[in-house]
Amino acid sequence: MKPRASGLLTFIGVGTAIIAGDGQPPLGKLLLVLVTVLVASAGANGLTNYLDRDIDARMQRTRHRALPSKSIEPATKVLALSTGLVIVGLALAWQLHPLSFIANVVGTLAAIVWRKRATCIFPQGMIASCAPVLMGWFAITPTFNWQILLLCALIVTWLPLHVWSIMIANRDDYIGAGLTYFPMSRETSQAVKVLPVLSLILGTAAITLYFTGGFSLFYLIVASLLSIIMAYASVRLVISGTSEDAWRLYKLSTFPYLSLIFLVMSLDSWLL
Repeated sequence: MKPRASGLLTFIGVGTAIIAGDGQPPLGKLLLVLVTVLVASAGANGLTNYLDRDIDARMQRTRHRALPSKSIEPATKVLALSTGLVIVGLALAWQLHPLSFIANVVGTLAAIVWRKRATCIFPQGMIASCAPVLMGWFAITPTFNWQILLLCALIVTWLPLHVWSIMIANRDDYIGAGLTYFPMSRETSQAVKVLPVLSLILGTAAITLYFTGGFSLFYLIVASLLSIIMAYASVRLVISGTSEDAWRLYKLSTFPYLSLIFLVMSLDSWLL
């Protein structure tokens, strides 16, 4: 069920709820957001791991996971638990708000469609990745504004940086498993050129949030530093073209970037 990935999605969902509540969301609602996003993410990840188990078995990076390694046999054993978690997540999301429920439904369906056998990460991956943010936001503030749109833009731009960098780092592994879509469909020297552009857009979205979200100068400084780090890492990858630098960019995109920027936004909203 990818505990680290589910934990990260839960973290940004809770962070968004804190931001939506101007740092003071109702504690009961905040705890419900935490449980809902965690349960829903774990269920969706369990289903996608089940559906991708044959591909995972052909990849060195994933062959030791529970299903491809046959630690759980037969694989159908996970279906009841994963499906149950998805259903419970949907029920909890309805308690948050009908819009949170819709975000969960659409996000779960998109996550199931967006798997390793899919031909690209757009638009399914973007929808699935934005679901925790939308669930947290609508639970507290069931309205659209520039702030939630920019938060989604942040996630949408972060996603290809995160996913494509690990694909580039493990290029031969993906190709050996029969996955030949972008970025594997291009030479590494060509595929990496899009990453600095994405890092620039990512930084723009993060800094624009300072002007629309009412954050402090501290957030602007952190967002600017993180944006510079991501841009440097992506440019370094373009220059070197090595799997090691692609792996560094992948790790940076999770922490410190996404985790830290949501932490700073949450603390900023709470302290102001």
